Amino acid sequence: MLLRRTKFLISVMMLLIMVTFVSFDQVEAEYLNEFGTRVLRPGHEGLDVAVLQQKLSQMNYYSGSIDGIYGNGTVQAVKNFQAENGIKNDGIFGNSSFEAIPKLNISAQYSISRDDVLLLARVIHGEARGENFKGKIAVGSVILNRIKSPHFPDTIRGVILQKGQFSSLMDGQANYYPGESELAAARASLLGYDPTKGSIYFYNPEVATNTAWISRRNFVTRIGEHVFLR
Repeated sequence: MLLRRTKFLISVMMLLIMVTFVSFDQVEAEYLNEFGTRVLRPGHEGLDVAVLQQKLSQMNYYSGSIDGIYGNGTVQAVKNFQAENGIKNDGIFGNSSFEAIPKLNISAQYSISRDDVLLLARVIHGEARGENFKGKIAVGSVILNRIKSPHFPDTIRGVILQKGQFSSLMDGQANYYPGESELAAARASLLGYDPTKGSIYFYNPEVATNTAWISRRNFVTRIGEHVFLR
C-alpha cells in the first residue's frame, strides 16, 4: 500500500514538473486544417462541425452548444447563413459556403493556462495511447465534463489529480511527453467537441479489474477500446 502511494505521488510530481515548450499555434493550425476537407451534412459529427458551429456562433447565426454534432440547430443556422449570402439554403455546407464564411478565430470554451492544456494532453496521452483522434478527444471530454459535475473538482488539475481516478497516473504513462495529436485532442475537447455525449466515466473492458461500479452507471457509447458512461 505504501509503495503504491509513493509511486502515485512520484508520478504526480513528475506530471507537474515536466513542462515542454510546444508550439500551440502549430497544433491549432493542425486541427483547423480539418475544416473544409469535406462537405458537411446533417448527421455528421466531428471536429470540423465544432469549428463550423463556433464560426456560426460568432456571426450570431448559431446559439446552441458547440458539440460537434450537425443537428437541427446547426442545419437551421447554416440555412440562415446561406440565405443571407446568396447561397442555396439547403442546410448542406459545401464549397460555396466554405468560400463565403470568413476566417474567424476560434476559441476554447474554458479559460485555462497553457500548463493545464499540457496537463490535459499528458493524461490523454497516458489514457488513450493507441486510440484514434476521436478516442483521444473522448478522454479529454470526460475530464472536462467532470469539471461541470458537482461530484468532482471544478478544475482540470483538480479532476486529474483526484486520487484513484486515472490509471495513467499510477503506472507513469501520463509522464511521457504528449505528441501533437494529443495536444490537438486537448484543444478540440476544450473547443467543445464531445463525442462522449456528456459522459463522466470511461473504462477499457479488456483490462479493467475493478468493475463493480459499472453496473451503477448508464452506458452512453463505445469509442475504440473505451466504454463511456454517465
